[in-house]
Amino acid sequence: MKKQTFLKGSLILMASAIAAKVLGAVFKIPLTNMLGGVGMSYFSCAYSLFMPFYALIVTGITSAVAKLVASSAALGMYSNALRIRRVALVLFSIAGVPASLLLATFAVPFSIYSVGSTEGAASIIMIAPAVLFGCITAVERGYYEGMGNMLPTALSQVAEGFVKVFAGLFLCRFVTDNSEFFMSRFPWVTDIRALAAAAGILGVTLSSLGAAAYLWITRLFSGHLPEGEKCLEGRRIIAKKLIREALPVGASAVVTNFTALIDMWTIIGILSHTGGYNGMFEGVSADEVPRFVYGSFSGIALTVFNLVPSITNMLGKGALTCIASAREVNDKAGFRRGSIQALLIAEIIAVPSAIGLGVTAPQVLGILFPNQTDEAAICISSLRMLMPAMVCLCVSFPLFSMLQAIGRAGLPLKIMILGTFVKLAGNLAFIPLWGVDGAAAATSVSYLVILAVSVVIYLRESGLRLEAAPFLKVGYAGAMCGGAAYLASGLFAAYGMIAAFAAALILGGGTYIAVLFLGFRGEFVHIWSGNRKSPAGKPGRRITF
Repeated sequence: MKKQTFLKGSLILMASAIAAKVLGAVFKIPLTNMLGGVGMSYFSCAYSLFMPFYALIVTGITSAVAKLVASSAALGMYSNALRIRRVALVLFSIAGVPASLLLATFAVPFSIYSVGSTEGAASIIMIAPAVLFGCITAVERGYYEGMGNMLPTALSQVAEGFVKVFAGLFLCRFVTDNSEFFMSRFPWVTDIRALAAAAGILGVTLSSLGAAAYLWITRLFSGHLPEGEKCLEGRRIIAKKLIREALPVGASAVVTNFTALIDMWTIIGILSHTGGYNGMFEGVSADEVPRFVYGSFSGIALTVFNLVPSITNMLGKGALTCIASAREVNDKAGFRRGSIQALLIAEIIAVPSAIGLGVTAPQVLGILFPNQTDEAAICISSLRMLMPAMVCLCVSFPLFSMLQAIGRAGLPLKIMILGTFVKLAGNLAFIPLWGVDGAAAATSVSYLVILAVSVVIYLRESGLRLEAAPFLKVGYAGAMCGGAAYLASGLFAAYGMIAAFAAALILGGGTYIAVLFLGFRGEFVHIWSGNRKSPAGKPGRRITF
């Protein structure tokens, strides 16, 4: 099995994440156009319950398996790595079955509580098996990542995206086109959009099954590892280690997903009492307005917002394996290099993306959602208010993985709990004042707190000192990018949304690359290598956090 460097592995994962997100957009945008704001509220209702289950059971599996396998592989304990894989498959498959059943059990009461009817229950039931399939997929991905091979994870993500697009959109369209047939078969359902949402979300379950099938086939054709040690860790010891590593990460992810529940409850609840946005949308009754606004925010603004963080999250996967291996063999240079690379690359990607999306929000939403003008109009200012959160979240993801790599997997949970309290307080304070924009502002404040606390804790726990100058240079380049993009979009606005967006992308992106290149010049080589000295060989000027 060929092991990849941190940069190569991260690039592979980011490329697959980009492909997966493009496929996700190809799935979500037509789905939103088919379902509308109310239909997306049923879809989002299912995800709001599914994600805490998925996060608790599945999210921590990949990183836990990857860390243990990476530590064993660094010491040449390949037989032990295989045992970790087998124990993890049995352990987490057993956990996935009752989790899927429990999720389906909560379908009706949660639907009544969240959207005020049983219409969302079908979507919850359709997505429940994805928890079990996700457990199997997560173990296989973690094993390959721990061995330093990111290709299986990357290709399985792409396969998952393709199945989701074709199966989800086909099923949703089929139900919509045959509404009379399905309404007659399900007389207790009063809204065809509920059945269409359930059909669309079934595509998500089939995609997780497709990813598991792909990794199973990969396993059949993978090469044999060299003979390893005969003295292996006990299965119970491995199981305890896996649980100890996975549980805090899963709990942290659950807390992260509580923000979706907080948004659903507070946006729908507060707007139901204040009556905000009433009469603003054609064909939407006053009773449907809160769900329409929430469905638009979650289906459009949050979908666009999550595009970039999901890509930089791949840096965390690469950093975890790299830092865990370096720590196991006491490689201080590799430890420092991996930390700097992960954080700086995350910022280099996040800053122009956030600034560019903020400047071109009307054009982006108009291009992506041409048939949902009311829904897109709601989300323009919300998307702009989410952009600071995008930068903070993009950098926080690698930090959480790095904390796990140094043996502090429980700290992200505490940080996320703090952030969730900030988010809840912000929603309660801001939504009555600014409507759904208040939820976006609260998200940015909470992730700013999360990032600040995470940086301070990681530097303290790792003993690492980081230069602030490279990060400040990226921020300056991003500001110049935003200015150029703003000018370009204004100059070309008369030629249509696509022309304005293309001009902003070309001029803003070109300006960013040029300023970044001039600001760093030859220093990039030394940043990638972790060298503290300047290109001239003299100690560089250091500004430490």
